[in-house]
Amino acid sequence: MVAGNALDDVRVPLLLHACCGPCSLEPLRLLREEGFEPTICWANPNIQPDAEHDLRLATLLAWARDVAEVDVIIGRCERDRWEASVAYKGFEREERCRACYAVRLAEACRIARERGFTHISTTLAVSPYQLFDDCVEILVRLAEAHGLEPVVRDFRPNYPDAVTQSRELGMYRQSYCGCRFSAAEAAEMRHAARDARKAGRTSADDPSMAFPG
Repeated sequence: MVAGNALDDVRVPLLLHACCGPCSLEPLRLLREEGFEPTICWANPNIQPDAEHDLRLATLLAWARDVAEVDVIIGRCERDRWEASVAYKGFEREERCRACYAVRLAEACRIARERGFTHISTTLAVSPYQLFDDCVEILVRLAEAHGLEPVVRDFRPNYPDAVTQSRELGMYRQSYCGCRFSAAEAAEMRHAARDARKAGRTSADDPSMAFPG
């Protein structure tokens, strides 16, 4: 596991699995500052419906082309595999998220190895709504199984900056993590927040939540 900086005199190629455009902003910047040169990998068969998947991908591609000047590799969108590995298992939420990470990061690791990358990381580590420790454990395990060096960083302190920047750039910001389960959960929380406001509760008690990634 890479704990320090990349070599000062060499830009180290790195495949960066991206969950969305807004969550890619700070990881890309910080990894470049360390001496890595990321290529973004899009491998997110969890995102539903298709129109939502395509909108998030289009947002990422436009930013990568027009602002970040970073290459993007689009992985296989194996929705059937995701459904079989995640949706049909009857998992509770945390188990479902772990299974989802495994499907997505396994595809990113496959691409990294096939394309000759030696290092891999993920933008999932920027969102405070993800299971950080579980994501790290899965990334490390899959990376090592594919002969890759996992670059583990806690990008969560930079999340507020990513929110601000994505809004300034006019990027589409999703209201749920991606799958139909998270869409339902987010809708329930929005309804709870609406009911709380109607009941006159203060903003400090407001249970609303947004999922930027």
